[in-house]
Amino acid sequence: MPEMPEVQGLVDFLRSKLLPPDAAPATVARVEVLSFSVLKTADVPLSALSAGPVSGVERRGKFIVLAAGDAHLVMHLAKAGWLRWSDALKPGPLRPGKGPMALRVRFEAGGPDQPGFGQPGFDLTEAGTTKSLAVYVVHDPLEVPGIARLGPEALDVDREAFAGLLASHNGQIKGLLRDQSEIAGIGNAYSDEILHAARLSPFAIASKLGPDEAERLFEALHAVLESAVAGAAGQPAAELKDSKRRAMRVHGRAGEPCPVCGDTVREVSFADSSLQYCPTCQTGGKLLADRRTSKFLK
Repeated sequence: MPEMPEVQGLVDFLRSKLLPPDAAPATVARVEVLSFSVLKTADVPLSALSAGPVSGVERRGKFIVLAAGDAHLVMHLAKAGWLRWSDALKPGPLRPGKGPMALRVRFEAGGPDQPGFGQPGFDLTEAGTTKSLAVYVVHDPLEVPGIARLGPEALDVDREAFAGLLASHNGQIKGLLRDQSEIAGIGNAYSDEILHAARLSPFAIASKLGPDEAERLFEALHAVLESAVAGAAGQPAAELKDSKRRAMRVHGRAGEPCPVCGDTVREVSFADSSLQYCPTCQTGGKLLADRRTSKFLK
């Protein structure tokens, strides 16, 4: 799942293509919906995006918000979605089908002599059969329920606010880090990485962390995310996913040696996700039971 660093990388990439400093901003030519389940709104027509040039591209949590014409195109890539850019899309409309293509956005080409040929633009794709990619066309991004519920951005939370979040949360710290209404931008992968860097069990109770543990967690959150954001900066959209995978130290690396201590990275599986951790670094050598109601093995 793309998380804050990759989404920020996509936003920066789109901004460089659509709002170049040495040229006029791009204008949406056409939006083609290939998977009708992806579009979650109907009140604002797609044509509103073509009423004027692109005026902004920004990130809110894990959402991409593209302001164009009289509307905003809001995209959430969910678990298996991705954005693929092309400097010259093939002409002609696409046909809805069963493939990964969900939506295409074309922008006006530089020359009017060959309409539809060589137009730049991007596709939204989604792998797998579980379709959760979501696109909204709205006048105000706050009309999107997921954006309206967002808590503060992860890197905007200071020590005092972070301590307050921990003290008021009686659940597991892994859940708190992933709760977008509490801290926006962190998902499954980076919560694993943050907890490994902080040397904390994913099942530690947030409100029971001691001062030293809370400080380690705060520092790890900033160190991991700031490093990931810096690593994503300037990356083409096509390279962001591979760059993320290479940087992971425990997430997605079950069975491999921990890069810190050499112990074997372990995994806990749930119905639709899994987490990875290092027993030596995070749980005092104890293994976490691989079941939904995971507790320490006895």
